[in-house]
Amino acid sequence: MLDIKFVKENKELVKENIKKKFQDQKLPLVDEVVELYDKVCSLKLEGDNLRNEKNNISNQIGSMMREGKKEEAEKFKQRVIEINEKLVTLEKQEAELNAILKAKMMIIPNMIDDSVPIGRDDTENVEIEKFGEPVVPNFEVPYHADILASINGLDKESAGRTSGNGFYYLIGDAARIHSAMISYARDFMIDKGFTYCIPPFMIRSDVVNGVMSFEEMDAMMYKIEGEDLFLIGTSEHSMIGKFKGQIVDETSLPITLTSYSPCFRKEVGAHGIEERGVYRVHQFEKQEMVVLCKPEESMDWYHKMWSYTVEFFRSLDIPVRTLECCSGDLADLKVKSCDIEAWSPRQQKYFEVGSCSTLGDAQARRLGIRTKGEHGTYLVHTLNNTVLASPRGLIAFLENNVQEDGSILIPKVLQPYMGGKEVIEPAMQ
Repeated sequence: MLDIKFVKENKELVKENIKKKFQDQKLPLVDEVVELYDKVCSLKLEGDNLRNEKNNISNQIGSMMREGKKEEAEKFKQRVIEINEKLVTLEKQEAELNAILKAKMMIIPNMIDDSVPIGRDDTENVEIEKFGEPVVPNFEVPYHADILASINGLDKESAGRTSGNGFYYLIGDAARIHSAMISYARDFMIDKGFTYCIPPFMIRSDVVNGVMSFEEMDAMMYKIEGEDLFLIGTSEHSMIGKFKGQIVDETSLPITLTSYSPCFRKEVGAHGIEERGVYRVHQFEKQEMVVLCKPEESMDWYHKMWSYTVEFFRSLDIPVRTLECCSGDLADLKVKSCDIEAWSPRQQKYFEVGSCSTLGDAQARRLGIRTKGEHGTYLVHTLNNTVLASPRGLIAFLENNVQEDGSILIPKVLQPYMGGKEVIEPAMQ
C-alpha cells in the first residue's frame, strides 16, 4: 500500500505506474483517494478547531465559576454540549471515510522499480541468466510420476479417497529424498547466517490482508470455517506477520530468517490441478527466506536472495535460469520480482521452482512494521524468496538424476540426509 501523501503529491506518476501494469480500470482510484483524503483532512481540521474551542471555553467556564458568574458559565456549558455532539458526528464521518479510503488505497498497486520490464503477462517475462549446462540425455526421460511409480514412491489414488484431487502420498525413498532436500535447504540457509524458524500454519485475516492483495487471497487461501483463520499459502505470511505492529530495533536490521512450513493453496485459475503428477497440487512443503531491512539495503538483499536459490540448485547439479517478471506479471504489492526456473530434460525447457520478490514498504505499511533510528521512526522493507518448494524441487531432482536403467543418483550434498545412500534403485517388477 502506498503512502496517501505520496499519491496526492505524485498523482500522474501513480497513474503511469498503473498503466505500466495494464490495470487501466484502476486509474479513477487515484483521483478518488485524493478527494477522500482531502475530505478526511477537512473533517480532522474542523474537529481540531472544535476541540481547541472547547478547551478555551472550558478554561473560561472555570474562571467564571470562580468569579461567581454562574449564569454566563451555563451559557458556555451549553456550547460545550453542542461541540461534543458535533464532534461525535465528525468523528463518525471521519472513521467511515478513512475506512473507504484505506480499502481503495489497498487496491492501488505498489510502485514498480524502474528496472522492471514492461509487459502484459508472464509470456513477456525476460530471461536474465542461465546457470549450468542444460543436458538432454541420450535416452527418453520418463514423466516424473512414472519415475516415482518405478520406486513405489507415489500414491495419488489413496489420496483421492482421503482428500480428493490435488493431494498425494509420497512413500519410501520418494518421501525420504523429499525430506532430505527440505533438510538440506534448511541447513544451507542456516550456513548463510539465516535464523531457522517454524511458524504458525494458520493466520488471522488482518495478517492476510497485510501480506497480500485481495485478488491473491481469493485465488490462494483456504479459510477455516467459523473462525478468523486461514491456512498459509507460504510461510512468508506468518513470518512477516510476526512483526505486525512492532517497532524493531534498528541495530537488529537486517533480520534474516529461513522458515519451514507446509503450504496450502486453492490453485484457482486456468492452470488447474494436475491429474496425474505432482507439479500443481493443493498441498506442498517449502523452505522460505524472509528479510526485513533498511530501505537503502533492500535491492542488495534482493540480489543476494535469488542468488542463494541459484546456488542451492546448482549444488544439486540442477541447471537453472533466472527470469525477470514483467510489470503485468507482478502482484500488486511487489516492487520487483524474478523467478528461478529449473531445467527439465524431459520437456527440454525450464519450469518455475521458486520466486524472489522485494515489496518495498508495502507490507510494512499495511502491518505497521517500523524501526526507530537516529533520524526517527520509519517503515522497514520486506523481501521473500523460495529456497525450495517441493514437490516441484523433487521433480527437478528426479528428471536431472534419473539414469537410463531407472536408477536415481543422489547428489553428494544429499547423501548425509539419506544415511549415506548414493543411489535409489527401481523396485523389482
